[in-house]
Parts: sequence; C-alpha cells; structure tokens
Amino acid sequence: MTIQTVPTTPFSGQRPGTSGLRKKVTEFQQPGYLENFVEAIFLTLGEGDGRTLVIGGDGRYFNREAIQIILRMAAAHGVARVLVGRGGILSTPAVSCVIRKRAAFGGIVLSASHNPGGPDGDFGIKYNIDNGGPAPEKVTEAIFANTQALNAYRISDAGPVDLDQIGATRIEGMVVDIIDPVADYAELMGRLFDFGAIRSLFAGGFRMRFDAMHAVSGPYAKAIIEGQIGAPEGTVVNCLPLEDFGGGHPDPNPVNAADLIAHMNGPDAPDFGAASDGDGDRNMIVGRNLAVTPSDSLAIIAANATVAPGYASGITGIARSMPTSQAADRVAESLGISCFETPTGWKYFGNLMDANLATLCGEESYGTGSHHIREKDGLWAVLFWLNLLAVRKQSVNEIVREHWARFGRNYYSRHDYEAVDASAADGLMAALRAKLPQLAGQTLGSFRVAVADDFEYTDPVDGSLSTRQGIRIAMADGSRIVFRLSGTGTEGATIRLYLERYEADPARHDIDTQEALAELIAIADDVAELHGRTGRASPSVIT
Repeated sequence: MTIQTVPTTPFSGQRPGTSGLRKKVTEFQQPGYLENFVEAIFLTLGEGDGRTLVIGGDGRYFNREAIQIILRMAAAHGVARVLVGRGGILSTPAVSCVIRKRAAFGGIVLSASHNPGGPDGDFGIKYNIDNGGPAPEKVTEAIFANTQALNAYRISDAGPVDLDQIGATRIEGMVVDIIDPVADYAELMGRLFDFGAIRSLFAGGFRMRFDAMHAVSGPYAKAIIEGQIGAPEGTVVNCLPLEDFGGGHPDPNPVNAADLIAHMNGPDAPDFGAASDGDGDRNMIVGRNLAVTPSDSLAIIAANATVAPGYASGITGIARSMPTSQAADRVAESLGISCFETPTGWKYFGNLMDANLATLCGEESYGTGSHHIREKDGLWAVLFWLNLLAVRKQSVNEIVREHWARFGRNYYSRHDYEAVDASAADGLMAALRAKLPQLAGQTLGSFRVAVADDFEYTDPVDGSLSTRQGIRIAMADGSRIVFRLSGTGTEGATIRLYLERYEADPARHDIDTQEALAELIAIADDVAELHGRTGRASPSVIT
C-alpha cells in the first residue's frame, strides 16, 4: 500500500447548503468530484493524527463506493481510527450518537436525507463536528474555499474493506472498525424512555404502523420497536433499506407517505402511525384520520416532556426554526422558559444545546429532537410519542385536541414550488425584499401587517450573525407569511411558502387547514406575484 498524490482541478458549485453538499449521483460519480470535496474537508480540519472519525450513510446508491474512497483518503491523511456502520449504514442520528459516545473528532455523513435515491437520484455528503452536530457556517465556508483552491488530493491505493463483517482491519496505519450500526443508538434510547411502560402498552393490544420507507430507519425500528419494546412482528413495514428506497420518495409527509395515511384513515386503522425519512432524522406522527403537524408535535412534546425519564427534571428551553409555527412559543411561555427562533438548519441549534439554553428543538420540515444528540432524530420523536401515549392513556387525537383547547390551534401549511428556474426564484425574492419597507403598517385583506423583514439571527452564544434567512410578513394578530429558498434541492430552485394563522376558539379548531389559510394564500400570491413569476398555477407539494 502506498499513498498517492493525485493532481486535480476545482469543480464549481461545491458550496455546502443547509445540510451539506447535495447533487445528482451522476455529478458525484465524476472522477475527482467526491475526492475534491473530501480533500477540502481534511484541509480544513488539519491532519488526523491520533484522531477517530465516524463514517456512515443511509444506504442510498453510491453509498458503498463513497465510503471506500473516504476510507482510503482518511488513511492518507493520518486518521488513526475510523468507525463505520456495518454495510455502510448509520442513520444521521446514530452518527451523532456515535461521535459523542466514542469521543470522535467528527464524522462524515453520506446522505441526501429525504431526496430520492437510485442511479438517477441524489447523493449528499456533510461533515459533523466533535459535538455530533452539523458543521457551522464558518467550517462549511472554509471547506468550500478549499474546494476552489486545491490542485491535488491524497489517497491510499489500498484495496476495498469488507463493510459487512463486524471487526477491525487496517488501511496503511489506520484502524477501520466495522461496528453494529444500531447498538449505541438503541442503548441511548433505552435510557431516555420508559421501555417497560411502552411494552405494557403493546401488551394491552395497542396497534401501530411504522413506515420506514425502505430507508435507513428500518433496522433501528425493527430492533427497538419490535425487538426491545415488544411490538408485534410486522409493525415496522418497508424496513429493508434499498439503494433507491424502493422507487419511492423517502420524505415522511402526507403526500409521500400516502400509504401510511391511507392505513390511518381506513376502517381498521391502528392506534398510532409514524414514518421516517431517508437518513432517519425526520418523522411524521399520525393518529386516526389526523396527521400531526411537526410544529404541533414539537409543542406537544415540550408540554409533556416530563413523562419521559430522560426529561423528568424538565427542560431548559425550546428552539425552533423561524418558519416553524409559533405553537411552541406558547408552551415555552406557560413553562416560564425561553423559546429561541433560529434560521432553518439543525446546525443553528448546536450552540444553544451545548450551552444548556435549549433542551428540545424542532423544524417544520418534520424534524424534531433534543439535546441527547446534535441532530434531529426521527425515531426518538416516535418513541417519545409512544412514551406519552403509554403514560397519558389517551389517543393521539385526544392529546392533540386537549393541547389545542389549552393553547389554541396554529393552522399551518407549507407550499413548495419545486424546480423553479433559479433566476426567476432569485428575482421573486429580490422583488419581495424591495417591497419590505413599504409593507409594515399596510392593511392586506382583513390583516394589518405588523412586521415585514428579512430574518437575521445573532447567535446568543458566539455572537455570529446570519443574514437573509427568509422573508417574514407578520400580521398584527400573529398570523404569518414566510418565503425562503430551500437549500436541499438539486435541480433549479425550490421556493417555500409558509402560512400560519392562530385560532384560540376551540369551536373553530375543525376547519380544513387550506380553507383556514385561504386568505393568507391569496395575499401571499398577490404580494410576491408568485404564480406570475414562477409560471406555476399551483404548488408542487402542499404539506
């Protein structure tokens, strides 16, 4: 085995987005493309002498090939030890768990999260730092700068490692440990939740359906839900991770998890439904004829946090992304704790959790989690709901309606305009920004605009400033319209429109969501010239 220095030239477009670098598989398969990005990671971090690195992914197409390349490059950069999930599998939450438990200096996550997989699908890579969380902007910007300046990368010419056999081997002087991908994560879940109470719930005839969507959560859900807490075999469906996710779109929302919704709306629906996404960090919670919004799920978990042993002493604070509804804010106020509003991206929660300012965090895009790791965690949210159901001895619907009766209901929806021409999307946002100074104080339909701005965030821990994080039009009654461009797509631009209206009266909690938001939808279209600028008569997806 020898270490080679391979000449290369920069590729354009390697700036990481909200959750790392995501592109089509065919782009990553270009000679030197992945190697350049990985080289930039090592150039940013410095040599790996004496340090431990974690590597894993969601099993999508190109996952195994990418891991072999990264292992050979890690060896060439002096990494002492690499921990790899068996089969190349590690969910994003599990990567964070392993980094923290094994005191690694970081980890490389191979996933495009909820994006489709397969040879014509998407692939992604991101770096997580030593607290287990996504690298902050200062690190990702340094990585990008290095991608544009490097002229060579280093790699060992060693042969492939057997990823399917647990145990240790070597590349150059580096130890490669193939580990059980589930064990560390399952042990952590067992400490956070009352598995005995949940076992009793299932022993009493409780029925559940967990749709793993042929993604990475399948092995974790089988081991924990069917193995450790006693759910009947067959509770977890679509549990085998496939390189193309079985041809599906592994995004746990009512549109892409339509099969689960159909089961939960059927005449013989189970008591509880849930789904997770490609890399296991997202979740959808479903009752009978009721899909719980992620914003409501965060608020309900926060209001009931002490039912789970890992949170019995209470929570220090809540953090939510700016587009997420304000339902959690009302819970925080009732508990006398802070609720932080951050930009979209789990990396913004890391400092708050490290400083013990926030215990629970959530994003409207079906991401919920806590300070147990530094990533959102789909299966964690499902286990929390199971613990809650076991303690409260109520249905999902009863718990949600009692929450609305106490705190009011935040009608909430996201409208996605996908694969929009990038220049048209940029033009729409620029035109909106130009209108902001004139919007405050205006009356739009039956609403009066209280605030119109482009969201900025100053981190309360390190003082870092993030600008242009989404355009907010906030009404005097608390209703909101938010526009932002997504950083997770790989084709054109995705415009996300978020709509929120608060309703305190329980007698008005059964209105259809789109009907309740109809006036705000019309205002948003008019103010942004949405349909005219995008050429779209309707959104691609409504959730």
